[in-house]
Amino acid sequence: MLQNNPLLAQLKQQIRETTPRAEGVIKATEKGFGFLETDDGQSYFVPPPAMKQVLHGDRVQAVIHENGDKTSVEPDTLVEAGLSRFIARVQKREGRLAVVPDHPSIKTALKARIKNSLDEASIGDGDWVVARLVRHPLKPEDRAFFTQIDELVAKADDPAVPWRVTLARHALEQECPDAGDDWPLRDEGLEREDLTAEPFFTIDSEKTRDMDDALRIEPREGGGWRLTVAIADPTAYVEEGHAADLEARTRAFTVYLPGQNVTMLPEQLADDLCSLREGEERPVLACTLEVEADGSLGDYRFFAATLRSRAKLVYDRVSDWLEGQGDWSPAEGVGEQLRALRDMTEARAAWRTEHALVFKDRPDYVFDLDPAGNVLDIRIEERRIANRMIEESMIAANACCAHYLAEHVGHGIFNVHRAFDPEKARAAHEFLTAQEIEVELEALSELPRYKELKRALESRDDAWLDARLRRFQGFTSMSARPGPHFGLGLAAYATWTSPIRKYGDMVNHRLIKRVLKGEQAPAEATQALTEQLTERRRLNRMAERDVKDWLYVRYLTPAAKEQQAFEAEIFGISRGGMRVRLTANGATAFVPAPMLHSDRDKVVIDDKEGRIQIEGEERYRLGDLIRVELVEAREETRSLVARPAQ
Repeated sequence: MLQNNPLLAQLKQQIRETTPRAEGVIKATEKGFGFLETDDGQSYFVPPPAMKQVLHGDRVQAVIHENGDKTSVEPDTLVEAGLSRFIARVQKREGRLAVVPDHPSIKTALKARIKNSLDEASIGDGDWVVARLVRHPLKPEDRAFFTQIDELVAKADDPAVPWRVTLARHALEQECPDAGDDWPLRDEGLEREDLTAEPFFTIDSEKTRDMDDALRIEPREGGGWRLTVAIADPTAYVEEGHAADLEARTRAFTVYLPGQNVTMLPEQLADDLCSLREGEERPVLACTLEVEADGSLGDYRFFAATLRSRAKLVYDRVSDWLEGQGDWSPAEGVGEQLRALRDMTEARAAWRTEHALVFKDRPDYVFDLDPAGNVLDIRIEERRIANRMIEESMIAANACCAHYLAEHVGHGIFNVHRAFDPEKARAAHEFLTAQEIEVELEALSELPRYKELKRALESRDDAWLDARLRRFQGFTSMSARPGPHFGLGLAAYATWTSPIRKYGDMVNHRLIKRVLKGEQAPAEATQALTEQLTERRRLNRMAERDVKDWLYVRYLTPAAKEQQAFEAEIFGISRGGMRVRLTANGATAFVPAPMLHSDRDKVVIDDKEGRIQIEGEERYRLGDLIRVELVEAREETRSLVARPAQ
């Protein structure tokens, strides 16, 4: 047959090899056309007819067409589909079923079928579903786009849509785990010291239920303090390999969203049996550490114990009391400890400022919701003295854990943070040199020298410089082996203080217990586990951001209608405009380039340098504080649009 003619096939191959081609990723526009962006920065126009064969995000090979001084491409080979599993809304029109992907750059309704195990009658127009692309026009044998609906996420009128859709988007669990009601305290062969007579206390937010740390502090006669950090002990109930343990390993973290938490452990454990409730006897893993008068850490000792918290304290009340405000006062035996803990915190912060590194204070934004999920208010929650007291105590305890595991076991779950991604270190060095900051390349990868550099940079108090450097910086990852944490300025860091909400902390608890019992440590955590913990943490943070974006749009829709003005910080500059964060509530908004000036040709955006010129004069740069007016709140894309205030 003609189509099997080897000469014809050879001719087609020769034509293909001699035809100019390009490979890249499709970027769609709202006007029906698009662009093919290659890995080396080239951009080719894709006309509307050709865009009907592709979707935003597709990686394709395309034929380059030259027509005079105009160049375009025609995609003809799919390398990788931009869509695979995705969230969509159902569209039912005249008996025809389709889905519209929940993506700001994809407006195409794609034909769909429903998975056999689903009841078609239960899925209606506007419902939210998980779908999967099963056919693509550029695939051999396929003629058009076609999808399959695999899961109903939420009905169109469900008030929980923001939470359900977001969790489904990131393939995170929708509900807390259920592992039965029978949770006896296990006999682990550990000697538990009796601390029930000691005046331990907890400090948390008022609504916190999963309280996992309690403290006891005493001033030492010769100066300094003796601090005992007692941590909830879920491994006293959950044996390694138990169904609840395997589920916790899969989830890796408790997901904290505005108005909803999805726990890592069953709620009976997280919020009850393990939670260090006031007046309740609980098993703990504890560490007593000596803190010198200058804030440096001395000797420490890990041990298992039983305690009964004397008081559940709240951050703001403790801060008010220490600052001489309000009418609340702590119980006898606790007030003296709070003053001692404040003094220790100031000493530790001073020591870390000089010998390690301290994060800049950034406010937290707290959403107040009604039972239906509507935003009543968004409050700024500053990191006051009580928050810092707990933070410094946990950092000290985790530094001890890292040292203990490195010395006695050789492995564990460590938080490793490199200041700069290895592949970006040279670019960061070139940037610093261009700013007349003389520093050797090695200083970006050697902790002691990096700490000196970081302190020097912070002394400049240059918001633009800080924002530009963030483009080169790396992320924290989990590692089975000790490694430096450049963000904290510590040689190693391993958390064990949140085992109710972090599976890595449960792993470290079990290793500490092995040492206490004199048992041989198991094999170190696999790369698969450390990568999963790192990825799960990333997904949790994205889910929190996505829910907040949805709630911000709902909350600020009236402000957009009134074109209300806000103070904002520029934190991102791209070729299309700039991104700002409203300082009053933490919402992010996009300022499109056309809104910077009526004549787009007079706007010059240098996205690499983070600067914007208007009519030849530098007007905006990363880190600047400006006034903007909200002009649009788009719920379908969960995005806010703003313009510079007049």
